[in-house]
Amino acid sequence: MLKLTSIDNQFVNPDDVFPAVIVNDGSVTTIEEACQWIDDRLSDIATLLDKSGAILFRGFPIASAEMFDAFSASFGYPNFTYQDSLSNAVRINFTERVFTANEAPKEVEINLHNEMAQTPIFPDKIFFSCLVPADTGGASPILRGDMMYQALKKASPSFTEQLEQKGVKYTTHMPAEDNAGSGQGRGWKSTLSVSNIDEAEARLTELGYTWEWQLDGSIKTTTCPLPAIKVASNGNKVFFNQLIAAYLGWKGVREQHHPTLRFGDDSQLPKDGLELMCELSETLVFDVEWQAGDVALVDNNLAMHGRRSYGGETKRQVIVALGAAKLQ
Repeated sequence: MLKLTSIDNQFVNPDDVFPAVIVNDGSVTTIEEACQWIDDRLSDIATLLDKSGAILFRGFPIASAEMFDAFSASFGYPNFTYQDSLSNAVRINFTERVFTANEAPKEVEINLHNEMAQTPIFPDKIFFSCLVPADTGGASPILRGDMMYQALKKASPSFTEQLEQKGVKYTTHMPAEDNAGSGQGRGWKSTLSVSNIDEAEARLTELGYTWEWQLDGSIKTTTCPLPAIKVASNGNKVFFNQLIAAYLGWKGVREQHHPTLRFGDDSQLPKDGLELMCELSETLVFDVEWQAGDVALVDNNLAMHGRRSYGGETKRQVIVALGAAKLQ
């Protein structure tokens, strides 16, 4: 039986809490003991995660990328390397499994999203670990998709039904070459794991994209219709997409969101629906206020995440590992 700890601002529902919090009682003192502790409780942890959507592990001996690698590996999920993803964000690997979280400037807020929901391939699970918290700010907001779905359905049944029935399409640019100085600077060769144009077009066709080559050698790509709402493994309907992050965070999209964001049938998403979606989300978030050594395990199907801006001289360091690639 897992012993859970209550913390401020936690969402308490009739059958679960969000997030669930497990605090080391002091008996686990080494990374080897931590991994064994997890291994002995895998079934209970899986059941808890399926109900809650996110688990915060606090007070466990995680002080480096290597320790986090071992801890996240002990859960047994197949490794999903960032190189295998279709995200064009630039990340830096510490180990084969562990890499940096989004490296956007500290004054930039990273809005809520399901990881890689704007691509046909996404991770089933996400691990975050805080090695160094920010001096001020820098929390990671998380939002459970079933709570968001219910709130949006209540506020705008028509918009919610359209999202559910039509899905969404995303249009993005893949740069011609890698640019490590850009937050979205992963070029199309790296993103698609190809070496030439013919291979790129074959890969895009396989994944259901349409595309247009640009004069500068970049590609403008549009996905096939992807889910905006889906049924999770626990049977709940969940809000699952990148709409909030794209609408609020992608350059110029809030001012002119179509056709970058559109319904799956190519019709226009209503601006008032997008604004409502963003407003509702802020009433349902839980901010993970990081402490050094914290690990958060998030079921990417059930919960969204983001990053608050932060300040101070200290370089906030939150690292990530992904578990199990899935196809939409």
